[in-house]
Amino acid sequence: MGKFMKSGKVVLVLNGRFAGRKAVIVKNYDDGTSEKPYGHALVAGIDRYPRKVTKKMGKKKLSQRSKIKSFVRVVNYNHLMPTRYSVDVNIDKTVVNKDAFRDPGKRRKARREAKSKFEERYKTGDRKSVV
Repeated sequence: MGKFMKSGKVVLVLNGRFAGRKAVIVKNYDDGTSEKPYGHALVAGIDRYPRKVTKKMGKKKLSQRSKIKSFVRVVNYNHLMPTRYSVDVNIDKTVVNKDAFRDPGKRRKARREAKSKFEERYKTGDRKSVV
């Protein structure tokens, strides 16, 4: 069987705090590492999706409802369900990586990077979904 959990693949998180949320694989670790000896992936996803907007809403309300809350997490493959979709969200891998979890400041910066990329993709509006 081929490897299908590649970076850019849209997945659903099945367990934990972000269960039911969509995410994108940033980096995959098929063979695991020394501290996590199982297949896992670094994912960036959407915790709070943008709300519905209508034509008659003002600019302020539109900008408030278009905000996205993101998350960055290392998840076991058993807790991910891959979809048939892949996206080209180019998240900066120097900011969003496993080292970001050691320091709260770096973690915040990684989450901010993912948020900015998802919001940018949402605001272009030429796609059906953000992730």
